Amino acid sequence: MNEMREVEVAVIGAGQAGLAAAYHLRRTGFEPERDFVVLDHSPGPGGAWQFRWPSLTYGRVHGMHALPGRELTGADPARPSSEVIAEYFTDYERAFDLRVRRPVDVTAVREGANGRLLVESSDGTWATKALINATGTWDRPFWPRYPGQESFRGRQLHTARYPGPEAFAGLRVVVVGGGASGTQHLLELAPYAAATTWVTRRPPVFREGPFDEDAGRAAVALVEERVRQGLPPKSVVSVTGLPLNDAIRQGLADGVLDRLPMFDRITPDGVEWKDGRRVSADVILWATGFRPAVDHLAPLRLREPGGGIRVEGTRAVVDPRVHLVGYGPSASTIGANRAGRAAVRDIRRLLAEPAGEPAAA
Repeated sequence: MNEMREVEVAVIGAGQAGLAAAYHLRRTGFEPERDFVVLDHSPGPGGAWQFRWPSLTYGRVHGMHALPGRELTGADPARPSSEVIAEYFTDYERAFDLRVRRPVDVTAVREGANGRLLVESSDGTWATKALINATGTWDRPFWPRYPGQESFRGRQLHTARYPGPEAFAGLRVVVVGGGASGTQHLLELAPYAAATTWVTRRPPVFREGPFDEDAGRAAVALVEERVRQGLPPKSVVSVTGLPLNDAIRQGLADGVLDRLPMFDRITPDGVEWKDGRRVSADVILWATGFRPAVDHLAPLRLREPGGGIRVEGTRAVVDPRVHLVGYGPSASTIGANRAGRAAVRDIRRLLAEPAGEPAAA
């Protein structure tokens, strides 16, 4: 499509961060379709949650924070989180009349005329004065590369395509990754698999005791400092450690969470280490995380030499018209809510600046 439309603000992504931003735009007087537009590439509401594996029930979700202005109440903890949260997001979009356009693929954001940004998409081109990028990470699963990887005769898959534990019945499985997904997958599929092996680059850190507000702030500050320096963001979980709950304790006691250091190469029928140790495998499950989905912003040249986008608050330092929510320190459900509010507050100041004057930092 070649149609060009103008808006004050374009929001890319309708997950937690995007919907929070759209809510605050609506609440402060911006009208959807007239003043702002929300573009989402997913087939329906629910953000990345709609793609989660069926065995991840709502009762097993850690830290799902309600969207601003509307609580999620009465959800059945035994239902798949993909269903519960998709229904919640559907209700939320309808309640606040956010008019999300989907499925819309944004291919590029580039400089336009008269100080506007051009958002090029399968829904045409939108000329906007400000951009809220809320594309998250789900679309960019990270696959490490190891010698011999192409020779493996079994199956390799990533957390993003994890089908549930039944798919591993009778198979020898190597799970790679020391984060929450890796441990959850391992504990879940171990009763079905013929054998499991857990490998991580660093020894996992298990956190004892409650994770209070001060600890949370300290963890977010560490991630925030990386983003401020223009380095690729790490997840908040990477600096908080894994909570030592009953399931983890049982897994440690049973030997399921008996961790090995990262292997050195992949063979046709398994993995091996330099010291000669070998493990045969039918499946390698990469629970190795995700990277920010920001390739469409490449024409704006926002990346720093360190590989990340330098951000102050939510604002890209290189271009104050661009805000990244759900990026780095705001890549959690509560962080995304706060970031959405902060981005809208900053954008309102930006739009109030007289034409031709630089935006206040």
